[in-house]
Amino acid sequence: MKKFEEKTISKEVLYEGKIINLQIEEVELPNGKTSKREIIKHPGAVCVIAVTDEGKIIMVEQYRKALERSILEIPAGKLEPGEEPHITAVRELEEETGYGCRELKPLISFYTSPGFADELVHVFVAEDLYKIENASATDEDEFVELIELTLEEAEECVKTQRIFDAKTAYAVLHLRLQQS
Repeated sequence: MKKFEEKTISKEVLYEGKIINLQIEEVELPNGKTSKREIIKHPGAVCVIAVTDEGKIIMVEQYRKALERSILEIPAGKLEPGEEPHITAVRELEEETGYGCRELKPLISFYTSPGFADELVHVFVAEDLYKIENASATDEDEFVELIELTLEEAEECVKTQRIFDAKTAYAVLHLRLQQS
């Protein structure tokens, strides 16, 4: 066994849902002892920094029940089984904003909570946007408002915690680092 590897001894699936699955794994630790791990399995997600011709980032404001409040985010969504991340990015951009893009570039990928979840988020930058006539509507249980911010305004929103969604804050700050 590698220095930090944990060998799975047994696995029990406690919940299988639309977005996540929850399992308990009994593992053998590097020192030979055993422990239990609660693990969230997630298919992964994408988020999109959509930049208009005027240099503004299209954000969505939407209510998040888990937080009991509205938050400001970049468009995002869950990967469907077998779907490539860039396809999800194009779909989510259209569904949440009504825009398509002629240029889509990967920016970075990261794990959201590696201590207990395997969710990998892929961040894309969409440019050369165009409005889609008869765009796919948002999911019937999603209600969003579009807000456009410059990168500087988005950074200020991160600093003041107007943006406190981790994927959005990380994406905005990483975009700034790329431009420095």
